[in-house]
Amino acid sequence: MYDICTIGHITLDKVVTPHSVKYMPGGTSFYFSKAIQKAQLDYALVTALATSELGVVADLRKSGIEVYALPSEHSVYFENIYPENQNHREQNVLQKASPFDVPVMPDITAKIYHLGPLLSDDISLELLKLLATKGMVSLDIQGYLRYVKDKKVLYKDWADKKEALPHVSILKANEFEMEVLTGKNKVQEGAKYLADMGVKEVIITLGSHGSVIYTDNRFHKIPAFTPTKVVDATGCGDTYMAGYLSKKIAGADVEEAGEFGAAMATINIEASGPFSGDFNKVEKVLNYGTHEGYEKVFSWAEAWSSVV
Repeated sequence: MYDICTIGHITLDKVVTPHSVKYMPGGTSFYFSKAIQKAQLDYALVTALATSELGVVADLRKSGIEVYALPSEHSVYFENIYPENQNHREQNVLQKASPFDVPVMPDITAKIYHLGPLLSDDISLELLKLLATKGMVSLDIQGYLRYVKDKKVLYKDWADKKEALPHVSILKANEFEMEVLTGKNKVQEGAKYLADMGVKEVIITLGSHGSVIYTDNRFHKIPAFTPTKVVDATGCGDTYMAGYLSKKIAGADVEEAGEFGAAMATINIEASGPFSGDFNKVEKVLNYGTHEGYEKVFSWAEAWSSVV
């Protein structure tokens, strides 16, 4: 029995910022796994990638992560282009990998299955429903809203949401993804819409403005922390979720888990690549914020200023 099992593709990423161009592994499953590896958890990753990228799997295993690597003719190849405002990005897809479905899924039991689809056909509805009978399903919604046209990543509503969402315990979306999924541009309305469809915990992240978590008919406002510098926002949402779910497994309440995830995301944005800090630094951000050069940010956006 694992505490958390993540399912998703490891990608080849080309990350373009105003300051650099870098090539690195990526994807929800990669960034989440790197961020959670120092937590005291029984953790496993299920991924699919080409043999040419198996070196990434070997490196993860060396760091203590148990990886189930499924065969695929190709790996997913993303190009992520960030402007100065790193809350937004342009994406291109050059290759796709084999999807995850019931017949290829290893027989793994976990308390939480964290699903990180990168494109709409990555993880089948049948697999999601099966996992929900074995444990809690945590879903980063972004991939189910993406499709590829002329190599460009475009967004549309998730066709299977009415059938799938009652099986999702925790759902994470940013404000743009929330609007695509719900048709609502107010966070409180979007969160309630998803809860009414069956999601038990709705997490809406708002970049440098913080996040909101809606559960049991109550909104929890989670602040962001001001980074000492902004280098690379890639993987910050995945790092947030690694912190959130690791604290939830440890018994933390929603606000404690949310702030821990937010502090991890702040550390992540200060360097290129996946989270490379440790949990002691996260605690310093939380406990000594301004003394360490950090500050809680409560600049609530208009879209959710009326949340109470």
